[in-house]
Amino acid sequence: MSDDPRLSEFQTNEDWLNPRKLSAIFGPTKEREEGARIFVGISGGIAVYKVCTVVSRLAQAGAQVTVAMTENATNFVTPLTFQALSGNPVYTSPWEHLESSDPQHISLADRADAVLIAPCTMNTLSDIVHARTSSVVTLILSAINREKTPVLLAPAMNDAMWSQPSNLRNVEQAQADGNQIVGPGAGWQACRHDGTGRMSEPEDLLKALGIALLG
Repeated sequence: MSDDPRLSEFQTNEDWLNPRKLSAIFGPTKEREEGARIFVGISGGIAVYKVCTVVSRLAQAGAQVTVAMTENATNFVTPLTFQALSGNPVYTSPWEHLESSDPQHISLADRADAVLIAPCTMNTLSDIVHARTSSVVTLILSAINREKTPVLLAPAMNDAMWSQPSNLRNVEQAQADGNQIVGPGAGWQACRHDGTGRMSEPEDLLKALGIALLG
């Protein structure tokens, strides 16, 4: 964990939901005129609703948040919601918001100070590990420079899916490739199971993101 003095402001998990405190990490600084540039990639799962809180708190803290969503993710929460929360256009397809000088959104990836993929479903995790760019989320992620930009994955899936040998191999490979896995937690799930696979809570995601950003 970073020994940055700014972390001393956070004494409880609730502090990681406080935009004023978060601004010390994610907002403008003497070295950075604008807030931290955070790319949030969202895949399709019921836990999408938790990401609304994450994006809202980051924006309130002064971060520059760009959101991309898989097609399945838009079935749970609309892109308009994340556009309103982030204050920026939302990417839902490689063919939207095409800048003539950056058709694959390479410059967007280059600008990112940190990346959060949440929820990271079983399918999206597999795509990341096997270098498949079948969605705008994994397309942008494929252009991230892992040597300078931390990438956090927040798995979210049914407990049986989480425990599949193929999925656990993908988790291990994702970590070996330099991704940080945040969670998952254990408890009641939307499928009425009780077990491991719940996506981490917003305060835990913000904490992990803040610590990763501080290095």
